[in-house]
Amino acid sequence: METKINAAYNIPVKKINRWNVAIAGIVMQLCLGTVYGWSVFTKPLETVYNWSRTEVTLAFTIAIGFLGLAAVLGGAVLDRKGPKAVATLGAVLFGTGTIFTGIALKMGSLALLYATYGVVCGLGIGFGYITPISTLVKWFPDKRGLITGLSVMGFGAGAFLMTSFTPGLINSFGISITFYLLGVVFFALTFASARLLDNPPEGFKPEGWQPAGNGEKSGMTLAQAVRTRHFWFFWIILFLNVSAGIALISQASPMVQETFKQTAAQAGFIIGIFSIFNGLGRLFWSAVSDYIGRRTVFILFFATQAVVFLLMPYVGNLVVFVILSCYIYACYGGGFSTMPAFSADTFGTRHIGSIYGWILTAWSAAGIAGPILYSYIRQASKSYSSALTITGAALIAALAFPLLIGRKPDCK
Repeated sequence: METKINAAYNIPVKKINRWNVAIAGIVMQLCLGTVYGWSVFTKPLETVYNWSRTEVTLAFTIAIGFLGLAAVLGGAVLDRKGPKAVATLGAVLFGTGTIFTGIALKMGSLALLYATYGVVCGLGIGFGYITPISTLVKWFPDKRGLITGLSVMGFGAGAFLMTSFTPGLINSFGISITFYLLGVVFFALTFASARLLDNPPEGFKPEGWQPAGNGEKSGMTLAQAVRTRHFWFFWIILFLNVSAGIALISQASPMVQETFKQTAAQAGFIIGIFSIFNGLGRLFWSAVSDYIGRRTVFILFFATQAVVFLLMPYVGNLVVFVILSCYIYACYGGGFSTMPAFSADTFGTRHIGSIYGWILTAWSAAGIAGPILYSYIRQASKSYSSALTITGAALIAALAFPLLIGRKPDCK
């Protein structure tokens, strides 16, 4: 591979096209993001196995919980082993876990479903998810908001792939074979992508770009970061934004079918539209945050979503419901693309893998709290209205955190 001299640091570096690294990260995220299409399996699993809504939702909840655990572990390993090793581990776990989920369903075992999809796939998603984000912010210090948006846009758009063709696969081959097929495809794509992920050479900077201060050459350690209020405010902000969106995501397909009398195929198409906005929101809001600031973006998220959630119980028109849901999906996705850039801005990039890995535990906590709460309220009240209203009220209270976060701490 061709080498050249980086004039800023006068050291030889390999000439690597950073956009190739970005494409590999996006492909990996696209596969991992199919977890957001889980609701397309809700009705078939309830019908075939006579499992309750809460039992089916729990598989998704466990996966999100173990995702956060793996993000913490992966973030720590990234600093020592590099992104290629962590991403490869994620690819193996996610691909084989999806295949083993087919075996669990062939056996009709709910416990094995939790172990394969919930634990194994959840770990694979976490290891795979943290790697492109922490890697690409180092390759693109000049486009930090945009590149995190592109990276996690793939994750948000993954549900579109799942919901667009999975109902047809289930109808043609059955649920278990569908997971076999998905597992093979996921393994091939994520493994190939993982082999292309690597950190930039020491001292790398894009041509023509000058770092501000010393923030790109230094950064807080995890121990230093957790002693700041910013770390905990970031955790709470991400938790609240994820809780609002992920609860809706976990119940989106059955909600559309039950409330608006749509078929499974029609609901799958609508969820696909939602997923597109999940992905587009990640790109749009992260790019906007480069201009108006990350803090302002989160203020907008909470203020506007509060209004939308409070309106939704009174919506009886499917088109209006879809429009409002698309906006929630866009804000939900935008939180995932804006927060890593916000964290890198605040703590520096040197240890961002371990720091952001811990912040991502907010995703796990929200993934457990949101879907279970929605599912419980739905079963108790026989409607989603109460859950939507509670979410809107919580988002009003959540406004306090981005408003009070203050200036960033010294990054030494």
